[in-house]
Amino acid sequence: MKKSGVKVLANNRKARHEYFIEDTIEAGIVLTGTEVKSIRQGKVNIGESYASIDNGEVFINNMHISPYEQGNIYNVDPLRRRKLLLNKREIRKLDSERTLKGYTLIPISIYLKEGKVKIELATAKGKKLYDKRQDIAKKDAERRMRQHTSEKYN
Repeated sequence: MKKSGVKVLANNRKARHEYFIEDTIEAGIVLTGTEVKSIRQGKVNIGESYASIDNGEVFINNMHISPYEQGNIYNVDPLRRRKLLLNKREIRKLDSERTLKGYTLIPISIYLKEGKVKIELATAKGKKLYDKRQDIAKKDAERRMRQHTSEKYN
């Protein structure tokens, strides 16, 4: 995702391996000043994080933002729950998909867009072991075909 004015700070590479991604949505995050500085340095991990909906508000859990070195007393808990900024229509849509279709809300990436920290949130369904094996076999077959065609033309 390299668009104008967008700088990707963290990706959840495991997400596409562990889940079928159905739909994505962009959301803002409520952060403190030292968290923003730490994220700008790339000290954020979203590998084990997920989003939940409580009382009509969306929160991200288990997102680890390392404490900012010069932050001293202003640093907060690295694993605290952080509120996501979405409008009511988007929250209702996510909640209905989560409850009716059994989807999980997972972050795909964190990026800077016009100076603001944004998160790409996906509605996803977990993959079974055989689905993961099929994906690996498919990628392996594509890799072999690319290698075979490149050997032919060289």
